[in-house]
Order: sequence, then C-alpha cells, then structure tokens
Amino acid sequence: MTDTTRRTALASATAALVLAATARRAAAQGTWPARPIRLIVPVAPGGSQDVVARYWARAVADRIGGTITVENVPGGGSTIGYAAAARSAGDGYTLLAGADSLSIVGTLAPRLGFDPLGFAPVHRTVRVPQILVVRADHPSADLGDWLSRARAKGANVGTPGTGQLAHLLTAQLAAESGATLTHVSYRGGPLALNDLLAGHLDGVMINIGAVTGHVRAGRLRGLAVSPGTRSGALPEVPTLAESGFAGLTAVGWHGIVAPAGTEAAIIARLNAASRAAVQEPELAGRLAALGVEPTDEGPEALGLAIREDAARYGEIIRRFDIVAEG
Repeated sequence: MTDTTRRTALASATAALVLAATARRAAAQGTWPARPIRLIVPVAPGGSQDVVARYWARAVADRIGGTITVENVPGGGSTIGYAAAARSAGDGYTLLAGADSLSIVGTLAPRLGFDPLGFAPVHRTVRVPQILVVRADHPSADLGDWLSRARAKGANVGTPGTGQLAHLLTAQLAAESGATLTHVSYRGGPLALNDLLAGHLDGVMINIGAVTGHVRAGRLRGLAVSPGTRSGALPEVPTLAESGFAGLTAVGWHGIVAPAGTEAAIIARLNAASRAAVQEPELAGRLAALGVEPTDEGPEALGLAIREDAARYGEIIRRFDIVAEG
C-alpha cells in the first residue's frame, strides 16, 4: 500500500468516525427519536414485569414524543431477552425492561455470551417487594407458626424459577429458621400460584405484584414481606425483619436499561421522562394497585444497585450451591 493510499484510507476512516459521532450528537440533541424504539421485555406477557413495562412504554413515549413498541422475548430465565438486547446497537432505539435477575444470572449461568452487568442503566422504575403467601384457609396465621409446622413436617415452597430472587430468599429463610423448606421451581409465577390455590403447595415466595389482588380478595394470606419496611399495598403483612429475620431484606425491582454505548444524553432524557412518568397520578395509581413502589432515582442509583446486588446474590448462590436449570 502506497503512502497516498494509506492517507486516503485513514482519511476515510476518520470521516466515518466523525459522521458516527455527529449522528450520536444529533440524536442526543433533539432529533432522537426519529423512528420507533423497541422495548425488549424478557418475560412472557401477563406478569407484573410485563405489565409495568407496558405502562412505562405508553407513558414515556408521550413524554419523549416518540413511539415505543413492546417486544416480548421470553425464555432461559430472561437470558434470551437479555442477550437480544446486549447484541443490539447502542443507538437509543433498543431498550430492555430489566429486573433484579440481571444481578443473578451472571453467577447462576456464567457462560452466557454477554455481560449482564454491562448494560447502561436508565431508571429503576419500581421496587418490587417479595412476599411469602399461603392459602387463606391455611391454619398458620403468622410466619412463626408456619415455620414451626415446617420444622415438624416440612413444607413445599413454590417460586417463579430456580435462581430467582424468591428462590434465594427461600433458601436463606430455610437456613436461618431451621425449617425444612423444599424448593419447587416453576416456569413463572402464575403456575406456582395455581398449584398453591389448588392445595399442592404449602406456600409461595413471589413478587408482591403477582399476588396483591389475590390477598385483597381473600384467596391468599401474606405471611411476610421483604425488604425491611412494610408494603403500602399490603400494610397488614409484617416484614421478614419484624418476624425475626433481619438479614432477609432483599428487594426486587423492574426498570429500564440500554445496550452499552448508548449516548449519555439519551440516557438522561429517558431517565427524566421515566421519573416524571411514574409520579403521574394515573400511572402511580396503577403501579400502587400492583403493589410496586415507584422510585425517583438517577441512572447511577440503578447501576450501583445492580453491582452491589450481584456481589450479594453471588455469595448466596455459591453458599447454597444453586445451579441453573438445564
């Protein structure tokens, strides 16, 4: 290659980089969004994570003057949807409805082919308390009595899936209480709840949004919630900390992240729109009905939570030798 050819190639490459940078700046400075944004939801339609994502998409689309289309990509304990988002361009036109499992899957299944901690955080839209529920006709009125029965005869406890936050809390509760809690994994919360209502389980640990309606209708009874403060949706249910398990305060979340490399100005604009949207009375009321709690946080808070939870949950997974389902 001649010097002239090298200079021409270098000039072309430099021009391409300048054009790309210019396009990113233009996107950040007002021409974004110029086309519909895809929101990947890594679970099947119908659950609380999907419902919150759809509420979010409608409310935020109005605020940014664009269109956000929801695409459900379920499977693999959310990892199929996570992988699809991780492989997408960081151009502001793909977003991911993330959850607390982003901090879990890297330890649970270390050969994913993508970094679950590598996404650009946007907003932890809601905190999602976890709750232990039993059928309304269960003889135990509180967690202490339920655990006493479990120490004597054992208890089958369903969760929405192996390695999910509900599973980790169940394993910790068994270890700290001395009760024999047999984990029963389901492919989603609705299946676990169906078996509980049918009398095939002694309890279910699950996110509160999945059972708020059942508890309010008198079909289920809440025994304890995590984190360390009571839920505004079901204030009558004591916390695990109040019940003698001060270390069991993990809380789930739903939120929005973007592929790595997404322009910081786009992230900031999405965060501002999201924080405003979840405080609107109409949307806040819908979220409260689900039992989830909106947050007013910047991207940094979500990024810190993901990293800190990854360290904490990783220790629990290794301690109890929890492995991903095949």
